[in-house]
Amino acid sequence: MRLDTAEETAGRRTPLQLERKVDRKRLKQNIPYFLMFLPVIAYFAVFKYAPMGGLVIAFKDYNFADGVFGSPWVGFGQFETLFSNPQTLQIIRNTFVLSVLSLLIGFPFPIILAILLNEARRMWFKRWIQTFVYLPHFLSWVIVSGMVITIFATEGVVNDLLAPWLGEPIAFLYEQGSWLTIFIGSGIWKGAGWGAIIYLAALSSIDPSLYESASIDGANKFRQIAHITLPGLAPTIVIVFILSVGNVMEVGFDQVYTLQNSAVFSMSEVISTYTYKIGLQRLQFSLTAAMGFFESIIGLILVLMTNAVARRFGQGLW
Repeated sequence: MRLDTAEETAGRRTPLQLERKVDRKRLKQNIPYFLMFLPVIAYFAVFKYAPMGGLVIAFKDYNFADGVFGSPWVGFGQFETLFSNPQTLQIIRNTFVLSVLSLLIGFPFPIILAILLNEARRMWFKRWIQTFVYLPHFLSWVIVSGMVITIFATEGVVNDLLAPWLGEPIAFLYEQGSWLTIFIGSGIWKGAGWGAIIYLAALSSIDPSLYESASIDGANKFRQIAHITLPGLAPTIVIVFILSVGNVMEVGFDQVYTLQNSAVFSMSEVISTYTYKIGLQRLQFSLTAAMGFFESIIGLILVLMTNAVARRFGQGLW
């Protein structure tokens, strides 16, 4: 009886022991990948998480002499100063408007571009187009803005072409409507090609036999895209959209600052340019830290709301 009991106990423990052995084996096999991932962990720890400790200056009257922890505590005084300034609400409104318009108008372009490239059958043509549409991403906004200003200046290429019909040059960069169009258009031109990469990767995972079956059933290209391509891209689109919504309050500093001028200042002054001018030029670090903290909180709220909506359709990020 004792022998039988011991055998039964050993039999019950064997699967658990085997499972632990398999886990140890997998851990040893994945050690090289963990080592490769260490620089990524170090990057986020040093440059993303560690600087969060500096947010404490948003609740202090920071000065260099006393340092971050020695500066006097003012609680929500910086936030009261910030939101008592009428210009603050205008800056937040400008940031929100420019970001939302750039997101709503620019978001579909990488998807459309990826679908068009996926449908191209000539590989040499596809590679040439990919090279041309990826290239703007590697140009800095200083170069891109210089090109834009040269093209749309009062004595630029566009006005030279329109001169025979209009007679007088148009100040594209000094009128709010045209400046906004140029701002959004230049952002799409620079980022659409690079943004299409993730969708092209998602398209490669769609089973080609689905297209063959649809073609046999008589579905044309538009129906194949509507019923196969877009549903296959849906999870990726939702994830990218949720992450993009989290950056709604972050308008790229380089683009705005290089295209900004006094004529469109009431529309082009955003949080990033305000932080640069007030924080770095006027050394009001606590005030701009409060603005950055507010911006991050709004971004977090928007991500949570967007993810909650996506989860109702079974496409949430978490």
